[in-house]
Amino acid sequence: MYSADEIRKNIENRTVTLPDGTSLPSIGQGTWHMGENEGHKEAEIQALQLGLNLGMTVIDTAEMYGNGGSERIVGEAIKGRREEVFLVSKVFPHNAGGGKLAAACENSLKRLGTDYLDLYLLHWRGGIPLQETVAGMEKLKKEGKILRWGVSNFDTKDMEELWQTESSTPCMTNQVLYNLGSRGIEYDLLPWQREHQITTMAYCPLAQGGGTLRKQMKNDPDINKVAENHQVTPMQIALAWSIRNGDVLSIPKAVQEQHIYDNAAAAAIELHEEELKILDRVFSPPRKKMPLDIV
Repeated sequence: MYSADEIRKNIENRTVTLPDGTSLPSIGQGTWHMGENEGHKEAEIQALQLGLNLGMTVIDTAEMYGNGGSERIVGEAIKGRREEVFLVSKVFPHNAGGGKLAAACENSLKRLGTDYLDLYLLHWRGGIPLQETVAGMEKLKKEGKILRWGVSNFDTKDMEELWQTESSTPCMTNQVLYNLGSRGIEYDLLPWQREHQITTMAYCPLAQGGGTLRKQMKNDPDINKVAENHQVTPMQIALAWSIRNGDVLSIPKAVQEQHIYDNAAAAAIELHEEELKILDRVFSPPRKKMPLDIV
């Protein structure tokens, strides 16, 4: 559909803006389940490098993924290219206070082969008081170990509490599950984050493994017609949908070369009002408060 140069240009033109004014491509790369199998190592490294070549410069990982294995894969992939990458990692909740936070960050930096993170997230809400975690994040920021901090898997009440927590710099993002089959955040969390200018990062924007969502997308004739009109796949339509409003950064994970190209090329897809109505018919938006989906 597009050449690599055209894909990269489309990615560069489709951006989101963090609260500090940093502009990032709307589609990045997730790494959940990478680093779990030594036999997949080279393919995973090459996949991330191809994604970088296509302009998907945001790479998200976590100390949890593969018990640090994902961070090691990312570290290999970005050798000699660190300045191209907006690097995100996440800390376990039980490591999110005091000296444990500093040690966890240092271990992540070592595995990644870098001396700083562009963004460091609390992976989910744990038992350590938010004030302690925020204070630790601010300390890491002052030390230059991280440039920004944020959270993941926080629901609206968690974000409201965080907003009242004293800090010198704001939370940059909340990374949550968001895709056509999981739209609960649209009821209250997404509007709250828009109001407070906090960027939403969507993990699993094609659903975990894409199984059920893929079947629904593939089996609906109207959705197939939408995909045909754009000369793309139904799953590219799903990814384009996730970034449709310009304030969500989606981080799909892919290893197969064609899937990487498909993900990057989705940045060029602009969905029309009638097409969005078709997607709403198949995947209804929430009409009441829903529990936060987490996988």
